[in-house]
Amino acid sequence: MSKAVVIVNPTSGREEGKEMGPKVKEALLKKYDEVDLRWTEGEGDATRFANEATKEGVDAIYALGGDGTVNECINGIAPEPVRPAFGFIPMGTVNDLGRVLGIPMDSEEAVDEITSYKKKRIDIGRLNNHYFADIMAIGSIPDSVQNVPIEKKTKLGPLAYVLEGTKAFVDKENYPLRFSFDDEVVELDSFLVLVALTNSVGGIKTMIPEASVDDGYLHLVAIEKQSKIGIANLVPKIFTGKLTEDDHVFYRKIKKARIELREEAGDQTVLTNIDGDEGDALPVTVEVFKHHIDVFVPAETE
Repeated sequence: MSKAVVIVNPTSGREEGKEMGPKVKEALLKKYDEVDLRWTEGEGDATRFANEATKEGVDAIYALGGDGTVNECINGIAPEPVRPAFGFIPMGTVNDLGRVLGIPMDSEEAVDEITSYKKKRIDIGRLNNHYFADIMAIGSIPDSVQNVPIEKKTKLGPLAYVLEGTKAFVDKENYPLRFSFDDEVVELDSFLVLVALTNSVGGIKTMIPEASVDDGYLHLVAIEKQSKIGIANLVPKIFTGKLTEDDHVFYRKIKKARIELREEAGDQTVLTNIDGDEGDALPVTVEVFKHHIDVFVPAETE
């Protein structure tokens, strides 16, 4: 007997999750013999529900929520040796992974198409012991974006992230960093580091155009210390896909790396940001797991 579990964040998408959960269950009952709804109430619930369902041996897990809910579900699925297929209805503010995979941003449309989706195998990243499907970031821009008020995110959507990120460009702080790869060590001062699995960052698909969800690499971008004029010149390059070509931008395709502060940072604490939520403080190790999870996507984006 086939079974799917649907994990719903009822506060996502201007609280649309409350009404969309039963609609998703009804749609999926056309594909599975049994569909269970599980409602999150706080941080960590989605991870726990997804891990329990994975260990139960269900055929599929679906999530209704934003990037944070998707990330939690992936953290419940990814550590296990046998992993069910994963599907999701984007209901957050940015929904980077959903945009990359071609899943409709309109929840009603996504639900209407959900039973026709096909499986696509994608890469998953891991920072220390925390998995991610989109991006890990370090620096003043991720810090400011992390603190965007929920009211502003609801009203402005992805624009809220762009506005807060632009403010951070003006009043930036550089960090003395060391990147250790398999065969080299690179040291530089940077105010923004991105380690991405996809080409969409904050809803901007031109940030790292080289990145793909299934190429087996993490794409590391570090913007080096420079003048305000130099930073201003970077902005149009972000929107034309030329950021990684700039002389003050360090770019590398990697399988694994250790990122840490150099000695001159003293006792400074610098946090990471993982798929939009606060992550571990430096030092961290990041690595990629190629084709680690099957996700449901529209047939044309297989």
